[in-house]
Amino acid sequence: MNIKLIAVDMDGTFLNSKMDYNRERFKRLYKEMKEKGIHFVVASGNQYYQLRSFFPEIQNEIAFVAENGAYIVNEGKPLFCGELSRDKVLHMIDVLEKVNRENYVMCGEKSAYLHKESSDYFKEETKKYYHKLQQVDNLADVDDKIFKFCADFIGSDIEEVLENLSKQMENIMVPVSTGHAGIDFIIPGVHKAHGIQLLQELWGIKDEEVMAFGDSGNDLEMLAHAGYGYAMKNAHPKVKAVAKYETDSNDEDGVLNKIEETLNKM
Repeated sequence: MNIKLIAVDMDGTFLNSKMDYNRERFKRLYKEMKEKGIHFVVASGNQYYQLRSFFPEIQNEIAFVAENGAYIVNEGKPLFCGELSRDKVLHMIDVLEKVNRENYVMCGEKSAYLHKESSDYFKEETKKYYHKLQQVDNLADVDDKIFKFCADFIGSDIEEVLENLSKQMENIMVPVSTGHAGIDFIIPGVHKAHGIQLLQELWGIKDEEVMAFGDSGNDLEMLAHAGYGYAMKNAHPKVKAVAKYETDSNDEDGVLNKIEETLNKM
């Protein structure tokens, strides 16, 4: 086994139920990864500015495939930024205004944006995942590169919602489950696997030299792409069906267990 890139999803994968990870253990393993020339990549649907806060000491050393691949930053420098055209942004706003006005957020390069009249619950929840967040009167007036929308559908059948919304997106965006009651709307072809591939090209890494970990619908392409794709024990059945391998749950240090095991074999 010759691994040169390890990519990890965050929520439900690298992070435990307390939204943290074994920092001392990771610090030791990260040092060993560096010594062996392995790139560590954070691949998440979450905002870049939120993700880097989890790795204060190494945030400018590692790569982030943020916003489900729409915004990629390597060593503190942007590598790729997706962008929806103005008419597509307006179409998305129109669709989400009708189905879920109080509980959706629009994601851009500078910040994330939500309605001032969004529910108090959604505002508080959104703050956990978006360190740069603005409340605005009209999302259509925002001046930014927009590359993703996300929404909460608490109390709904997510599979049914995904199917219904797919028909309304008109191939403009692809709805994917983020776990729990969340749905991300991503640009077609701009997903985590696309981000990993760009980094592979930058570093000269083959697919069979990639190890990836995930638990939700937005990890499917990445896990299918990686030579060693691992579903967490707590992953959605669809994810387990796509991943070639499985590891312990996020509350059992599943990612760190497999990384340590792999490093010991190299």
